[in-house]
Amino acid sequence: MSNPESNTGLFDQAAKDSLYAEVIIPLALPKNYTWEIPARFREVTQPGVRVEVVLGKNKKYSGIVKTISSHKPESFKPKEILNVLDRDPLVYPEQLSLWQWMARYYMCSEGEVMQAAIPANLKLSSETILIWNEEFGDDYTSLNDEEYLVAEALDMKKELRLSEVQQLLDASHVYPVIKKLIEKNVCYVWENLQEKYKEKKETYLRLNPEYNNEDKLSDLLNNWSRAPKQMELLLSYLHLVKSEGEVTQPQLLKKSNATAAQLKGLVEKKILITEKRATDRIKGLPKDLNIDFELSPAQRQAATEVQAVFREKQVCLLHGVTSSGKTQIYIEKIAEHIANGKQVLYMLPEIALTAQMIRRLQKHFGGHIAIYHSKFNANERVEIWNKVKSGEVKAVLGARSSLFLPFKDLGLVIIDEEHDASFKQQDPAPRYHGRDAAVYYASLFNAKVLLGSATPSVESYFNCQQGKYGLVKLNERFGQVRMPVIQLVDVKTVQAKQKGKIVVTPQLTEAIAGALAENKQVILFQNRRGYSPYLICGVCGWIPQCQHCNVSLTFHKAKNKLTCHYCGSIYPVLQTCAACGSHSFFQKNFGTEKIEEMIAEQFPQARISRMDYDSIKGKHDHDALIKMFEQHRIDILVGTQMVVKGLDFENVSLVGILDADGLLNFTDFRVNERAFQLMEQVSGRAGRKDGNGNVLVQVSNTTHPVLQFVQQHDFDKLFQFELENRKQFFYPPFSRLIQVVFKHKEQYLAEEAANIMLQGLKTSFGNYISGPAEPLVNRVRNQYLQELLLKLPKDTQLTDRCRQEIQQQIVIIQSNKRYRQVTITPEVDPV
Repeated sequence: MSNPESNTGLFDQAAKDSLYAEVIIPLALPKNYTWEIPARFREVTQPGVRVEVVLGKNKKYSGIVKTISSHKPESFKPKEILNVLDRDPLVYPEQLSLWQWMARYYMCSEGEVMQAAIPANLKLSSETILIWNEEFGDDYTSLNDEEYLVAEALDMKKELRLSEVQQLLDASHVYPVIKKLIEKNVCYVWENLQEKYKEKKETYLRLNPEYNNEDKLSDLLNNWSRAPKQMELLLSYLHLVKSEGEVTQPQLLKKSNATAAQLKGLVEKKILITEKRATDRIKGLPKDLNIDFELSPAQRQAATEVQAVFREKQVCLLHGVTSSGKTQIYIEKIAEHIANGKQVLYMLPEIALTAQMIRRLQKHFGGHIAIYHSKFNANERVEIWNKVKSGEVKAVLGARSSLFLPFKDLGLVIIDEEHDASFKQQDPAPRYHGRDAAVYYASLFNAKVLLGSATPSVESYFNCQQGKYGLVKLNERFGQVRMPVIQLVDVKTVQAKQKGKIVVTPQLTEAIAGALAENKQVILFQNRRGYSPYLICGVCGWIPQCQHCNVSLTFHKAKNKLTCHYCGSIYPVLQTCAACGSHSFFQKNFGTEKIEEMIAEQFPQARISRMDYDSIKGKHDHDALIKMFEQHRIDILVGTQMVVKGLDFENVSLVGILDADGLLNFTDFRVNERAFQLMEQVSGRAGRKDGNGNVLVQVSNTTHPVLQFVQQHDFDKLFQFELENRKQFFYPPFSRLIQVVFKHKEQYLAEEAANIMLQGLKTSFGNYISGPAEPLVNRVRNQYLQELLLKLPKDTQLTDRCRQEIQQQIVIIQSNKRYRQVTITPEVDPV
């Protein structure tokens, strides 16, 4: 497949020369297909526009033209494009290049990338239509009653939508009827593509021009004899039009406390005139550029160094300790690029972070900046997409999906908290890393990339050491505020005294009481949601497990249910042990829900809230909770990783990490890096304004080396420690990982498929393969798992060849009927 290319001169050819379009359609196809461009569409067909095409017998799709050429495919006769759906391209060549790179690098199809990239309402939906077959005639003897009813309606109308057939039969079982009609040649199926995006229309009101004359208006008001509510409505309208300029129907009804029927009376009398107008779903602020702060000497030095790096390198890593004021440097860089007419993409790993950050950015940039993430509804996303494409929006703040927006003139990409694993997409494909894909995307515009973190990823820091990226350090907190003091609390000694596992140690309880007495706020971090991570039978030790996954169930007290955090299944709380029949269950370990309850018991006067996946559901829930905490309407915030990342609270003096052992004991080569990042990041929430920050870490293994690095806030020592371990075991950054996961409801079939892949790759890549092996959780959603891991040298040609061979092996395995139902998922750079 070739890169998107200029088509200059192609349309000047004689009409007899045929042109062909390579079209991306949103399916996981092994390659893009080609369609012929009919003469009537040649002038309007160009790369990036949507076209309507037929694949197979009659399945319609809206695809995007990737390239146009005069080269006719040799092996088949292409069908014609049915329709061109856009006057202007929906995406630019840079987006098409990004899709192609992502498909190759992350081992998926361009159709899957398109499916992820384009907002749902810009992908046309297909509605099934039944078309009458004129050759059937009028012999209905072979049809039963229901078939006859549909056939008769078809004969009269010539086509019926699926929804119409359902109304006709008044039954849910229309599919068997349609199947029989198709088999008997009464009709055939056609697909109709429909645009799902609808403009939002608002009803505006204006005074009949006849009453623009003051005398006539006075006469009308003075001689009003009845319908006092209509009079009130008119007066409200006149007041609103003076203060607001324009008046909408909802505005007027709210102000006058009137009904639509009462307003209708004024419209029928032709005193007010209604007018439908398209309006934005997301109300924009006035565009503004207002930088009302001065950088500190340390920040100014860092900003100057970043600028110097950008003169020589595309990517710069800003390694600034927590609360060093990295955001103010970002704001200055954004302002520079907006002033120069360039666009900026500012990426954050979590939606939770965007809520607080957008308020800060809107203060400085107003309507220049937009927010984009998965919690927006489909129509809102289309509107932001169009504003970015037109260049109306200069800066976008968003999670990883904002990477797909059609920037016109991108000048800068900022990736804050660049170390965060949330930048990696898991399912479905494309399984891309937002940070790495953004670096490639920026290169297509020759744009600069600023990575920022207090705890950079080992890979990014290694790239700085190798000279691939530039490195700028910001080693002091803003205002020269002290870093928080980190104290380890040995839970072994406390447990020995208390004779059992405890959730909150006396030291932490005392510290919470002290913080509350000083009118300060507290954050308590526990990386497990729910009430109790598992229940255990006190007699035989049996642990309730999910029926669909090989994992223990988590008890949620608020719902009084057991929940599987892998597949989402919910079960009633067990009273009887399935193994021994006893009724004695104990709760083991503790989640955020239990901590919230215990803290509420210990501090009944404190206002306590929880921030985790269970408590944050709606689009605005994150923002509402963060605002409450900012406004000191919450004293103690209990949360999972959501409370760790980049949030800026001035009044927090104490952070409690309740179970550091849980962070340090994962079976993953990144465990030390992740534990350091989480503990350093959450500790950074304390003492951000006055430097009086304390962090208490509850842990039993107090001698773990990572804890010493956290206490010293020493990332460089952690980096050297990790680098030695990674080099010894050939893990990234010294190698490139590709993981292949096999899933099937039969364990032996998943194993067999994995072993066939092993044999197929052994000859060329035998030295680099580990496995196949079962993961720690070896069954999820009734599918057994096997994993194959390749640790490849950082050689582009070798990794490209390996990708190709893996994809060939997948085709070979799945062409065997025995393994057709085995799901094989390759994942590049797994996190």
